[in-house]
Amino acid sequence: MNRLVLQAQILETAAIRYTPAGLPALDLMLRHESLVDEAGSQRKVALEIKAVAIGEVVKRVQALSLAEKTVFTGFLSAQRQGRGTVFHITGLAD
Repeated sequence: MNRLVLQAQILETAAIRYTPAGLPALDLMLRHESLVDEAGSQRKVALEIKAVAIGEVVKRVQALSLAEKTVFTGFLSAQRQGRGTVFHITGLAD
């Protein structure tokens, strides 16, 4: 199963583009910071990840402010040339 739930904030967004099928697509960069338990001790985790929203979820993502922490849901995929990973956002948790 490939499912990701990530609380993050938007660092930056690109201009809306359209897929060959005519769907709106929004490329963004997300930042996550948290403390997690690992092997009995707490570890600080911080990461930035490329993300894309396609279709109706674009409007909801656009309405978010940059500083707002949001829970994003979706899946991971390889980038077009196979270098790196991109988080495909399919929804926002309420």
